[in-house]
Amino acid sequence: MSFSVAVAGASGYAGGEVLRLLANHPELELGAVTAHSNAGQPVTQLHPHLRSLAGRIFEPTSLESLAGHDVVVLALPHGASAEIAAQLGPETVVVDLAADHRLQDAAAWEQFYGSAHAGTWPYGMPELLHAGESSAAAQRGELAASRRIAVPGCNVTAVTLALQPGVAAGLVDASGVVATLAVGYSGAGKSLKPHLLASEGLGNAQAYAVGGTHRHIPEIEQNLATAGAPAPRLSFTPVLVPLSRGILASVTAPLAEGATPAAVREAWQAAYAGETFVQLLEDGSWPTTAMTVGANTALVQVAVDERAGRVVALCAIDNLVKGTAGAAVQSLNLALGLPEVLGLPVEGVAP
Repeated sequence: MSFSVAVAGASGYAGGEVLRLLANHPELELGAVTAHSNAGQPVTQLHPHLRSLAGRIFEPTSLESLAGHDVVVLALPHGASAEIAAQLGPETVVVDLAADHRLQDAAAWEQFYGSAHAGTWPYGMPELLHAGESSAAAQRGELAASRRIAVPGCNVTAVTLALQPGVAAGLVDASGVVATLAVGYSGAGKSLKPHLLASEGLGNAQAYAVGGTHRHIPEIEQNLATAGAPAPRLSFTPVLVPLSRGILASVTAPLAEGATPAAVREAWQAAYAGETFVQLLEDGSWPTTAMTVGANTALVQVAVDERAGRVVALCAIDNLVKGTAGAAVQSLNLALGLPEVLGLPVEGVAP
């Protein structure tokens, strides 16, 4: 049995990546492909690499276009998803790639996004650990019973998967987490802004949303709390680097009293031993963004800086796959009762 999927906002990078994954999924059939300002244009004018969609035209994003599908994926700007989702019936599985339904705390949403909170949906990170767990059975159970799914932010995915095993095992103090991320330009979308032009970005690294202002901060802290941190606090600094895709997160936190390097390694191994898409690398091997391009993988490494008394965890992802579209399809597979790994690549593209 195949399921029909409509994609709203499919002209952007995230929506285009959803289209790429759906084109190779054996149980998901692509239905309506919609856009706003690009409605009426050929899909391959915006996504020339999607050759199987040659001849398809972007439809306007409307209830008429989206209704009647088994699944609707919303790849819309923040704040635009809730209105459309409210018009879709409860039998429709709706997957939101924007932030509208990720946060549990309405005050945090209003502080960082400046509008009314639309409510909270089940969280589309199948590997998210809950307090006391050594595997993510509870999160997968929630997704398997869901008809509404909020896909995590890409930076959030990298930081959470880097550090959560130590939080769940009580080996790090999550009140003093520091994360610095190297982020590729596709994470900023297709907005025409001067600092995103090639002439500004090539040969340049530039920090943004510095000093506790990035919107992903409350979402990361929420995940660390889910994993068992009593009062998580995060200092978060993203840095744009001249890559089209990829995130490399370097995350540090104080080592808990009595924790040893061996215990740290064992906790990360236990958390990810059974995971297909989150892989702890061998000792001495460090993740790079090039290792994840095109794949739904998160590659992780952990070490202990004994002199500084801190755990150092690194995670590399493709921000458009594991960071967005891959997480959507992975969660959707669970919600539809399909094998979680179906249609998702583990092998990257090189060089």
